[in-house]
Amino acid sequence: MDSRRAFLKKTLISGTGMALSGSLMPQSLLAASSKKITILHTNDMHSRIEPFPDDGGTFANMGGMARRATLISEIRAKEPNVLLLDAGDIFQGTPYFNFYGGELEFKLMSKMKYDAATLGNHDFDNGMDGLLGQLPNASFNFISSNYDFSDTLLHNQFSAYKIFNKGGIKIGVFGLGIELEGLVAKENYGNTKYLDPIAVSREMVQQLKNKKCDLIICLSHLGYSYQSQKIDDRKLAAQVNGIDLIIGGHTHTFLDHPEEIINKDGHKTLINQVGWSGLKLGKIDFAFGKKNEISYANSEPLAII
Repeated sequence: MDSRRAFLKKTLISGTGMALSGSLMPQSLLAASSKKITILHTNDMHSRIEPFPDDGGTFANMGGMARRATLISEIRAKEPNVLLLDAGDIFQGTPYFNFYGGELEFKLMSKMKYDAATLGNHDFDNGMDGLLGQLPNASFNFISSNYDFSDTLLHNQFSAYKIFNKGGIKIGVFGLGIELEGLVAKENYGNTKYLDPIAVSREMVQQLKNKKCDLIICLSHLGYSYQSQKIDDRKLAAQVNGIDLIIGGHTHTFLDHPEEIINKDGHKTLINQVGWSGLKLGKIDFAFGKKNEISYANSEPLAII
């Protein structure tokens, strides 16, 4: 049995616009910074546990959670302050989900020590009871800010935001989901109420600023960009002041580097998304000045091969 299958078996048994282009500052200066945070992120994994088949296709023999776990471990061995996040649609896409109902996905993410994730529309594919039944397999935080679950089985199951302390930096994270009506069968989300993501984001930013967060991150499953008036990550960045990084999902968009949006108040928000099915791992490094102001951001999408 190879290491990949051993990793999967052990997990099941154990139960657990302007674009940024590379470095904005010499790596030597980044390395010398006394305060550096590394954000690793994924989105739209869609139950892709193993690599794509080695069949000559576009993504042949790429991806796979065991390889991702190895890469994450290598980064953590070099970087002391790492936050690992996911922007939703963990479920649905391979027979692993059909057979295990999300158990394997959550256990593997827990084994990789994810810090937080938000919910995508496909995470409701087995209904609220299916999602609720799998939550004990996740040792990481689920963050949902604009779904009101108060009249559902999922009441009090998720946090509106979470604050992490890494290397003397306070990082506030909140999460936004896409409107479920029209995407998800009504019986699968029941009385869940969808709240306006713009209004909710403004409230979350204010709360996190009141709690003295130095870096504010939105985990978004809204989608990167639409031609219509439908809210997306780009519109969110332009209309909400104070978000430093939007980690996106839903549209399966591969961005070579984060897009930088400067809103009317002059605040810069980075938007990043790394496609789908765990083909890439997003990596963004932030450095901070003496007063914990953001002084640098470096990005690198890492292929899982």
